[in-house]
Amino acid sequence: MRAIPAALALLALTTSAAAQPPLETARTAFGRFHEDLSHLEHARDVLQSATEREPTADDLTALARAWFLLGEFQARTDREKIDDYERGREAGRRAVAAAPRSDEAHVWYALNTARLAGTRGLVRAASLLSTIREEAATILALNPGSVEGNTLAGGLAAELPKMLGGDRTRAEAYFKRALESDPRRTGPRVELARLYIATRRYADAERELRRVLDEPAPSDLPYWTLADAPNARNLLASIAAQTQPRESP
Repeated sequence: MRAIPAALALLALTTSAAAQPPLETARTAFGRFHEDLSHLEHARDVLQSATEREPTADDLTALARAWFLLGEFQARTDREKIDDYERGREAGRRAVAAAPRSDEAHVWYALNTARLAGTRGLVRAASLLSTIREEAATILALNPGSVEGNTLAGGLAAELPKMLGGDRTRAEAYFKRALESDPRRTGPRVELARLYIATRRYADAERELRRVLDEPAPSDLPYWTLADAPNARNLLASIAAQTQPRESP
């Protein structure tokens, strides 16, 4: 019974797409894929067809985003994720070539590259690290307030060892800058909480995670629903496990 509303929703989306440009169809799908992941497949297919006929920077950027989201939420194995991120990276590369001063094109090229590196493992994907660094710097040069650019730069600074440029103080500044640009974006807040956990600032981490869960109007509702809220609950549970008093033997 539950499959019927989802099927009807997809039919409505497909029908409305006939009267919409590919990019608008994709944007509609990006705003509701938490309802049914098949919306992402539809967005990918529409954009793939459009870019085969007449590739534009905007359509290629959106295609890179669609592949990224499919890798995040639909792919089940590392091989499937790698395939999706590689396709997203290629679409992003083409978008950057078509519009080198588009920070959005650089964002989705960089995010696919970063996820590809993370899935392969840092040692196997070390050659991608310089590309990710360069892209993060380019995004912030083009748009210093970019939420994704600051979050990406913060992630690099938080996760890399010092010898490779890691700096947790700088990471915190990047995450906070992302939240200054959009306080309702919950992804950077989760990453800030991870940083606080790593530095044993548990009260600060718990505060940020509670804000994620209590956010009444997340600016990226699909990501909040499928990733940020579940991650926040899991991290709160991990804090409780680390901080609760141990029973005496």
